Amino acid sequence: MKGFIDDANYSVGLLDEGTNLGNVIDNYVYEHTLTGKNAFFVGDLGKIVKKHSQWQNIVAQIKPFYTVKCNSTPAVLEILAALGTGFACSNKNEMALVQELGVSPENIIYISPCKQVSQIKYAAKVGVNIMTCDNEVELKKIARNHPNAKVLLHIATEDSIGGEEGNMKFGTTLKNCRHLLECAKELDVQIIGVKFHVSSACKESQVYVHALSDARCVFDMAGEFGFTMNMLDIGGGFTGTEFQLEEVNHVISPLLDVYFPEGSGIKIISEPGSYFVSSAFTLAVNIVAKKVVENDKFSSGVGKTGSDEPAFVYYMNDGVYGSFASKLSEDLNTIPEVHKKYKADEPLFTSSLWGPSCDELDQIVENCLLPELNVGLAYFDNMYEMQDAGVTSDTMMKSFFFVPSCIQLSQEDNFSTEA
Repeated sequence: MKGFIDDANYSVGLLDEGTNLGNVIDNYVYEHTLTGKNAFFVGDLGKIVKKHSQWQNIVAQIKPFYTVKCNSTPAVLEILAALGTGFACSNKNEMALVQELGVSPENIIYISPCKQVSQIKYAAKVGVNIMTCDNEVELKKIARNHPNAKVLLHIATEDSIGGEEGNMKFGTTLKNCRHLLECAKELDVQIIGVKFHVSSACKESQVYVHALSDARCVFDMAGEFGFTMNMLDIGGGFTGTEFQLEEVNHVISPLLDVYFPEGSGIKIISEPGSYFVSSAFTLAVNIVAKKVVENDKFSSGVGKTGSDEPAFVYYMNDGVYGSFASKLSEDLNTIPEVHKKYKADEPLFTSSLWGPSCDELDQIVENCLLPELNVGLAYFDNMYEMQDAGVTSDTMMKSFFFVPSCIQLSQEDNFSTEA
């Protein structure tokens, strides 16, 4: 894989049949015992391929534009580029990264809600024309610095479950859209479509009903001003589960048929991020310290029994100022799994897991049940895995990638690499 094969931070291997995740971690740890015990990621690129296949089977009518900021690891980007996905970039570096892989500008959208003038100019220079906008100030910046820009108006959603602060942070109101369309007409900025985003925290798929209805209103409104609208971006918020994707499709498919029917010339896209990568990565960390506390010191959650059994607080060599940064801004539920082999009848203790900073914000898992873990030379005893945890940030990522020896697709899988 040309994009990252020479990068010292990454290793790529084709696994033999029967090799599992534990074997990969064991081998990596053994090879690096003399150079330190840093946290590291293991990525199963085959799972990304399977996610793409799942997407094609369920929502083939919607083209995914992968959100690069979710995980910009070269291995991930090259796999997705080969599969024909588009890319949603937040800055100049991300645009340059995907274009180095040969991705055409037409398959890149610039999604930052607050754009630097220099980066708007860069987008204009490299031919990245499609971008989002939700206010007059941004519209004027685009008009001055990108004469060929094609703008998607970003509208807010009624995501009451996700909370007002989250969904109203970006996105204009339906009422304000007419004003922005008037401004775009005066500034000679081309409006080509609408974007909205439903938070992954929202459990009510009916929010899409209101969002699609609002989008249709904006399309009709734009037609009154003479704009030719040809793109609808339904944003991200896809958790990665097949059930959620099918549930969303069940809601939006009939609405798309009514509001944006096939043959209308309107391209439907989305911005999945963690959908593709969260289940593909496992983070292995080292327990660097621990302390014993009274069981009743735990305020709530699993394991609070009021018994005389001890509880344990463990400190790891990675936390919210590293790979778990997303915990500072969203509800990330990480699931620890002990890497060492332990007996079925081995006692489990109430435990909490913290990062290395000793900051009160650096709590990774508030309460869970684990066997007693050791600190020191018993290296394997000190490792556990955050598996399928949604750890998608590439902050401080030192990754060891592996590709499954065989990717098996069922007959009903519709595997496609078409852009």
